[in-house]
Amino acid sequence: MRVAVLGAGLAGTMTAYELFRDGHEPIVIDRRSQPASETSYGNAGMIAPGHAFSWASPAALKTLIRSIGRNDTALRFKLQKDPHFWKWALRFVRNCTTARANYNTARKVGLCLYSQKQLHRVVEETGVAYGAASGGAMYLHRTEAALEKADQNAQIMRRLGVEVRKLDPLQAAQIDQVYLPVQDRFAGALYVPGDESGDARMFTRSIATWLIERGVAFRLNETIDRIEADGGRIARVVTDQGEVKADAYVLALGCYAATMGRTIGLNLPIYPVKGYSVTIPVAGRNNPPRLSGVDEHNLFAFANYGEHVRLTAIAEFAGYDWSHKPSDFTGLLKAAQELFPDAGDYAEPEYWAGLRPMTPSALPIFGKAKFDNLWVNAGHGHMGWTWACGSGRIAADLIAGRKPEHDVSTMLYVG
Repeated sequence: MRVAVLGAGLAGTMTAYELFRDGHEPIVIDRRSQPASETSYGNAGMIAPGHAFSWASPAALKTLIRSIGRNDTALRFKLQKDPHFWKWALRFVRNCTTARANYNTARKVGLCLYSQKQLHRVVEETGVAYGAASGGAMYLHRTEAALEKADQNAQIMRRLGVEVRKLDPLQAAQIDQVYLPVQDRFAGALYVPGDESGDARMFTRSIATWLIERGVAFRLNETIDRIEADGGRIARVVTDQGEVKADAYVLALGCYAATMGRTIGLNLPIYPVKGYSVTIPVAGRNNPPRLSGVDEHNLFAFANYGEHVRLTAIAEFAGYDWSHKPSDFTGLLKAAQELFPDAGDYAEPEYWAGLRPMTPSALPIFGKAKFDNLWVNAGHGHMGWTWACGSGRIAADLIAGRKPEHDVSTMLYVG
């Protein structure tokens, strides 16, 4: 079966991989010149079941309210006129109860663990390199009170099968020596041995190259103008370079799955949440963090890619705005230099901002969407890298009419 996959980010590329593996003929369409050039380009790089807590929670709601009109917080909310945002926000608020937060966390963790297994399978099948780093992740807390509260909250992770250890600063330093000279700057950490990291952009582009070498078409630098339906089926996709006809179509356009979907009557509750990252060269320095992790007080993530260190922070509700300026990264760089003064060359930063495709529950959306031959694989939010390989497998199973190995019954598209 010929399947047009719309989008060459992590979700689209992994859907194409699994379709090809099943014997189908995928064709991937993307407006950028290379795969993984938007949301998948500069993300945190963490593959992190241990950090899959629900975004929507009573605490998050309070933080967002306090952030209105401010630019000095890790969560930022700008008032907007977009009615689609307000519909999304109402659904987000409904998920900000303790019961819903616990339920969504459990669903997120389950998908994380399944997807991590699929990642290992894909790497074994293809041999692609992506700067993988195993050995766990550190979630640092600056005060004893915060550490104790986090340890209590981690019980839900432990019940779901994720190993989480509480460490003091010396124990953290014994696992990763970067903390030896800065033990006085944090109270301790939660260490998740099963978490990993890697360069999502490198991975996506390596998989795309692997597919192209085997004859899979990636139509890059090609912008999708519209999707045309004929009765209960999609008839074609029209681009700035012509039209693409296929037996089936997969909407894997990240945040733009919502805007494109509305043109054919879909109601995808996806809205962009902007994230910022800085990548600095290690530049011969000898003490970058070995393991990935998160400074939970300053809410920035870090990952070591060998020659570079990636620092990621901020969740900003600012619509479809990709812009950024150096001053946007001041707080992130200050916090990072305090914790990792010798991580790399802070004078040579590469700045980036991207849009996370968030749903109100922070769970992705799969399945058939209104038309007999249209499928969705979108809404992966801040877990797109962690969920990519599992999501590709799930999408391919659903297209084939198979029941996915992982239960996604609560994540299927509802119009």
